[in-house]
Amino acid sequence: MWSFVKEPYNHGIMQDMLLSINWTASPEIINIGPLTLRWYGLLFAAGFLAGLYIVRAMFKAENEPEEWLDTIFMYMVVGAILGARLGHVFFYDWEYYSNHLSEIPAVWKGGLASHGGAIGIIISLWIFSARTAKRSVLWVLDRVVVPTALAGCFIRLGNLMNSEIVGKPTDVAWGFRFPRHEAGLWERCQNCLERAGAECIEVAQNSAGPLCVEMAKVPVRHPVQLYESIAYLIAFIILYFVYWKTNAKEQLGRVFGLFLVLVLGIIRFGLEFFKTSQGGFESAFSNGLSTGQLLTIPFFLVGLYFLLRPASKSA
Repeated sequence: MWSFVKEPYNHGIMQDMLLSINWTASPEIINIGPLTLRWYGLLFAAGFLAGLYIVRAMFKAENEPEEWLDTIFMYMVVGAILGARLGHVFFYDWEYYSNHLSEIPAVWKGGLASHGGAIGIIISLWIFSARTAKRSVLWVLDRVVVPTALAGCFIRLGNLMNSEIVGKPTDVAWGFRFPRHEAGLWERCQNCLERAGAECIEVAQNSAGPLCVEMAKVPVRHPVQLYESIAYLIAFIILYFVYWKTNAKEQLGRVFGLFLVLVLGIIRFGLEFFKTSQGGFESAFSNGLSTGQLLTIPFFLVGLYFLLRPASKSA
């Protein structure tokens, strides 16, 4: 899955030897005939199931109807997947999908955007609130966003297992190599690993073998998936504390606003500086911000509004 290897990092000159991590984890857990169980799907489901357990505890403590939970769960899953897929299509890759409309529903081929997922969840819970709960959508959102931060932690671990959403090249001591991410290299890297074993990159420094040389070309990158996963876990702990230990849940939109500012604002905006470009409409702007950063701005402003507006008691 991974191994530690010592090597020099080159910025035009040789620098000191450092410790990097060769990440070769398979995104698949097991194959049973045509069916494949993948880490991403398992972690995605685990995040939502953990969220269901946490919201159930909230409803029980507040004497709210627990029969709503299954409906909320279904609304959120559908809203998250549809929103994330459409977010990827329209925010990041419309140039391609505008000419391949039949591929838009092909979620299994990859391509989900967290900002789109957030919009999808908000819309789905608004529909739930109007049709079932008959109360403000902010009441539901104030509770659901707490475990949503935890789900984000699980999902970014899934991205790590997929070797996707990788960071920029770096010389930090905890940098990761993602040979599966490098187009055209992975097949040659697999052959290298089979021939040289876990120490393939180290062997490449002492061998003229072309396969090992290819492996050595894989850059060391920021493990930004781990950065984001850990940041979301911390955000979950903060939101969990605010919900249970303060009166914020009694003020409509307070917890939701904190989530938007902290998770979709500060954390996402800051960590985008460490990510490779995911494409999208960022090329239309000359301010140097990524598509992900541009998308965080409206979420951050809406979050500030709900944090700073006069208190409105929860119904």
